[in-house]
Amino acid sequence: MGFLNNVFNTLKGYGNEANDAFVDVQGIRIMEQEIRQAEESQRKAKESLTDVMAEQKRIARKVDDLKASVGEYSEAIAKLLDANNEELAMETAEKLAELETDLDSNQAVLDSYNEQVKELKAIIKDSAKQMEALKREVSIVKSTEAAQKASEATAAQFSGTNSSLRSASASMERIKAKQQKRKDKMKSARELAKEENGGDLKDKLAAAGVIGNQSSAASILDRYRKDK
Repeated sequence: MGFLNNVFNTLKGYGNEANDAFVDVQGIRIMEQEIRQAEESQRKAKESLTDVMAEQKRIARKVDDLKASVGEYSEAIAKLLDANNEELAMETAEKLAELETDLDSNQAVLDSYNEQVKELKAIIKDSAKQMEALKREVSIVKSTEAAQKASEATAAQFSGTNSSLRSASASMERIKAKQQKRKDKMKSARELAKEENGGDLKDKLAAAGVIGNQSSAASILDRYRKDK
């Protein structure tokens, strides 16, 4: 029973590792999918921001026009009062009151748009930073995983029963040893043949200057000097 329990626990451990590996792979895929969805959401957010900014500009132009009109009617009222034209001054004041009310209303809308644009820009900027950080993290995890798997595969080739590279390396060493052995045998054969033919003695005598007639430029000039 103890042996069977050990086998069961071992197989269970392998199962957990396989399950964890599957979950990890799925986790990376889910993260990449989330990043793609976040990028799509950001793209839509930028489109929305563009629409809001366009409306912001339209309201800003309207506010500027209303301010210009308010200034124009204010000057008109002052001139009419100076001319004692109370009736027209009152009519102009009523129009000015409408313009000022409209201006206040549109200014409030513009302020709201300004705040929305500011917030949207900040959100898009922050989300872009977060996505870049997630992309870097996923890239690092995937690169590390690939490098570790490559290292494991290489280590497996040099260890255990799966040792084809180790066998090939051993074969290379045996081939080099055989080649060196042949080289040594050929060198020994040449040396032996040289000794049998007296080559070694001739070399010693030539080195001593006893035999041999090796010409050189200096010896030729010396010969010509003696002939003169």
